[in-house]
Amino acid sequence: MWTAGNWKDYEVIDATEGEKLERWGKYLLIRPDPQVIWQTPKAAAGWEHPNAHYHRSSKGGGEWEFFDLPDEWTISYPGACGELSFHLKPFSFKHTGLFPEQAANWDWFSPLIRSAVGQGRDVRVLNLFAYTGGATVAAAKAGASVTHVDASKGMVLWAKENAAASGLQNAPVRWLTDDCMKFVEREIRRGSRYDAVIMDPPSYGRGPKGEIWKMEDCIYPLITKTAALLSEKPLFYLINSYTTGLQPAVLSYMLHKALDPVCRGSIEAGEIGLPVSSCQLVLPCGAAGRFTGA
Repeated sequence: MWTAGNWKDYEVIDATEGEKLERWGKYLLIRPDPQVIWQTPKAAAGWEHPNAHYHRSSKGGGEWEFFDLPDEWTISYPGACGELSFHLKPFSFKHTGLFPEQAANWDWFSPLIRSAVGQGRDVRVLNLFAYTGGATVAAAKAGASVTHVDASKGMVLWAKENAAASGLQNAPVRWLTDDCMKFVEREIRRGSRYDAVIMDPPSYGRGPKGEIWKMEDCIYPLITKTAALLSEKPLFYLINSYTTGLQPAVLSYMLHKALDPVCRGSIEAGEIGLPVSSCQLVLPCGAAGRFTGA
């Protein structure tokens, strides 16, 4: 398992009975987690005095209960190529605007970019379903030119704020609100090429014009199309998945089928996770497939 264990401003303190107790900077949040199916004693004091608690409804969804939490705050991450900063705020369906487990991937690809840039290469990265820009900020900090694509205008604006907070307001980033599949198809027609592709697709979603995205139906066609955008000697390819049932072996299989015919390199896949302070174990948080160019 690839573990995001370098955080200072974030911590999973404990996890039990379908919930996890987290520290985001100086604030404690309790949020539901479907992976936490065990029942262990709630020994950590934070369970009794959180700053906010997201309560899941038996009918689906849920709502926040706030005790003492600002509308917005900022945390930092000591990234492999420099400090990254992120604005956080609680919003619909338990999220804060950041998936801290993705730091395991940032720390994997950032040195690849930094090394290539140090050798004089102009590294172009395509980040699809780019959300609030965690991977975009990490790639830009490492020295890449990034094309950031997300269907939500609000998320793109949020990502710009994160870039500015990380000192990257003038970095070479294209910020695009677009349907990812349609954008990729246009880029193929234009003859565009990228040295790396990152994608973090949702299980289900809609594009800016109502385009429907369903992971099981759309992911492999998108992988094959993005393979056509790779440069002659691609640096890396990263796909994340939070979809239940889409195991690491499935990600590995799809990457092999799509990338083996067009480029040389190594492929690996595994779970990503976060260490839990109370027990020194790791909480699984999804899966990732990684290609590294030869």
